[in-house]
Parts: sequence; structure tokens; C-alpha cells
Amino acid sequence: MKKQYQLAIALLASVTLQAAEPERFVSKVKLPSGQTAVVAEGDFEARSIGSFSVRLYEAASPEDATTFFTAGLVRPRDGSVEKVALVDVDGDKKPEIIVKVRSAGTGGYLSAHAFTFNAKALTLRGAVEGLAPEADVISALRKSNPKRK
Repeated sequence: MKKQYQLAIALLASVTLQAAEPERFVSKVKLPSGQTAVVAEGDFEARSIGSFSVRLYEAASPEDATTFFTAGLVRPRDGSVEKVALVDVDGDKKPEIIVKVRSAGTGGYLSAHAFTFNAKALTLRGAVEGLAPEADVISALRKSNPKRK
């Protein structure tokens, strides 16, 4: 009887912990090259602060879109990932992966991170932080880019 009681408590605790886990941002983006990028907030981190990852996978059929890992980066975040977009911010006619983050709390300040990619590499192109809550993060990234064509 005691073992059944302990098992029931363990199962209840497990279900309660899983139910309490806040929803994480995770997004899969098909790139023009046929590759797939996955952007996700860090597992088991607070929603308001932590990290996010950008992972790059080889071009593949939809059922294998995240099978062949190529490259990845982990960045700190002050807030929650709000959006991922593909936009050319440096004027080279190729889109960058843009990750938009909104801070928690009263300010709701924005930050944005731009990543370039090719067949085998993923690189941080630039980042802007402390932007007003309604700022245009793409314009801010473009202004911060000294090599804009």
C-alpha cells in the first residue's frame, strides 16, 4: 500500500511540474537555400531571461528538415523571443535570420539579432538592444550595420 501511495504522489508531482512549465518559443523556418533554421528559447529557463539558440540544418525533404545538423549558436536574451523573420539587413540581396526579443516588465524594450548563413556556417551579423517598445528593429539593425550596401 505504501509503494502505491508513493507512486501516486510521484505521478501527481510529475504531472503538476509538466503543467506548470511555461510555453517556450520555438520556430522552424524554411530558408531560401532549402535549409531549415530552428530558433528556440532555452529549455528549463525563465521566460523573462536566459538564452536562445539558432540551429541550422541541411537542405532536405520536409520529413528530414531537422535531421542533418550543420551549425548552431546560443545567445543570451533579456526577455522572451517574440518573432523570427527573414530580412536582408546588410544589402547583399540575401536574407538574414532576424530574432526579435521583448524584455519583461514595465519597459517592454526590444532587442534584435541578425544571423547570416551559408551551406555550412551560421554567424552573428549584428545585434541592437534597448530599443523602444514600438521601435522598428529592422531599421535599427540596418543603421547599425557599417557594411550596408
